[in-house]
Amino acid sequence: MNATTRTAALLALLASAAAPAQAQTYPAADRARDSAQALAAFRGNIEAIHRRDRASYLRNYLQSPRLARTGPAGVQYGYQGMAAGDPNSWPDTLVASHVEVVPVAPGVAYGVYRYRVAQGGTSARGVSERVLVRQADGSWKVAVSTAFGSPGDQPVPAFAFTGATVIDGMGGAPLRNATVVMRGGRIECVGACTPGADVERIDARGRYIIPGLIDAHVHYSQTGWADGRPDAQDVRDRFSYDSTVAQLEAHPERFYRSYLCAGVTGTFDVGGYPWTWGLRSRAEASTSAPHVAAAGPLLSTRDHWVNTPAARQFVFTASDSATHAAARMIALNRSDAMKVWYLVEGQNPDTVALKARIRAVAEEARRAGVPMIVHATGLWEAKDALRAGAKLLVHSVEDRPVDDEFLRLAREAGAIYVPTLTVVEGYRQLYQRRLDTTGVPMACVDPGTRARAALTDSLPRLNLPAAFGETLDRDRAMMFQNLRRVREAGIPIAMGTDAGNPLTLHGASVYREMDAMAEAGMTPMEVLVASTRTAARAMGRTDIGTLRPGMIADLVVLEADPLANVANLRSVRLVVRSGEVWTRQELEYR
Repeated sequence: MNATTRTAALLALLASAAAPAQAQTYPAADRARDSAQALAAFRGNIEAIHRRDRASYLRNYLQSPRLARTGPAGVQYGYQGMAAGDPNSWPDTLVASHVEVVPVAPGVAYGVYRYRVAQGGTSARGVSERVLVRQADGSWKVAVSTAFGSPGDQPVPAFAFTGATVIDGMGGAPLRNATVVMRGGRIECVGACTPGADVERIDARGRYIIPGLIDAHVHYSQTGWADGRPDAQDVRDRFSYDSTVAQLEAHPERFYRSYLCAGVTGTFDVGGYPWTWGLRSRAEASTSAPHVAAAGPLLSTRDHWVNTPAARQFVFTASDSATHAAARMIALNRSDAMKVWYLVEGQNPDTVALKARIRAVAEEARRAGVPMIVHATGLWEAKDALRAGAKLLVHSVEDRPVDDEFLRLAREAGAIYVPTLTVVEGYRQLYQRRLDTTGVPMACVDPGTRARAALTDSLPRLNLPAAFGETLDRDRAMMFQNLRRVREAGIPIAMGTDAGNPLTLHGASVYREMDAMAEAGMTPMEVLVASTRTAARAMGRTDIGTLRPGMIADLVVLEADPLANVANLRSVRLVVRSGEVWTRQELEYR
């Protein structure tokens, strides 16, 4: 019997067993009084843990050798041993819900709650019980305390947020004074809902609920600094690239936490090492990770060298046969997409060969039933990609204004446009050897990445062209202009950051990207829809991105109105991934 079933059965047994005797010797008024007093003491016990108030915590317990405590270490008796314990052994976070008390006899009450405790970067869920007894002075003390971990396959408890303003990601008017009910990891009801008796209610009055954000352009094969992109700034004499990639493969969870901390519950890895495919199932099964879609290795028109001896993240489309073979390899790995790194270089590029290669990828993608997605920052490449059938352009066109033909081709292809406006600013900071964290919640960035980013001013000085800054400014202005044109034409737009590139930090960079989209002329509602519903479409998901019954329960509770200012998307209070409620505090790195 699992802990949740055991607790429910015990509650029912206690209530039914006590009922006949209570009817004669335990009047209803006394039961109600004991229930209220015991519940107050029980909540005080939990609150002392939240406050890390050891004196108050110890006062909650029976100061007797008969005190019994049961947990992972077994049964322990006596107050003295408890009082002599480590005074700093508090959990990082304790989330207590579904608190119940049942009076079982005059002056005796049974209490139970469900917990999720975070400690040292790990999280565990379970059930904790108390037997409380009334003392001669009228106070209630814990005489028995237990904690039982729940198996990993147990469903998330049911929760409801009440009284909130809900912005469902569909683009319609917000729902005022609304309730969101979540059960079994899915949304059960949105709007005028009446939660069931087993649902823990969370008062969300004065707050705003949006779908979990989705970053439709990330790279888990990159670190967010120069050590992950030696082609941008070579620091291999200080940080081995092969070791860096091995660490990325071994510990993706550091970025998972960063994404959830920023309110991001879905990510689309649009190009990386083959191991990124394996992230998908592991992340999907975890409520402490965002959903992951992955395109795997990039099919590149340049024979790029940033690979490891054992694996390639860039596969060169050297010939038609090589292109077909590489695309079939990607299809065999059940990739979520086929990504083309479409670079047109040199004074006289072989455009005939380039066109043939991208159409070979498109043919294999259609055969495999997956979308072809394309990195194309030039107008010529972008239009050719659309003619070939690209479904997602992961960068802005930056060399010239998009024209009517581009817009027509995008409509005909049913393509989504990811402007990716701010990644260039990360490169600007890297090359100018300065770190600017304005508007970036660095508490959401893991300590390892923070330490690397802090080394930016120690990088070797580069011999940059005199017009370096002017060139970046010109490209930025063109990207903004083209985003406005794409928006006016009604082409679907999704938010993506290119996270993993130098100083475009995983998770925390979404806010600058959304700020830039608003600066370019998108309304806060348009930015929100681009960062939820349309970004979900971009990563091929229909079960996330909006708040509707039946959808996976991914959402963010904000302190401030995101429709008043996109900067308010930073005001994250709670993040919910598949019904699991996380506080921003426990997701932050200390």
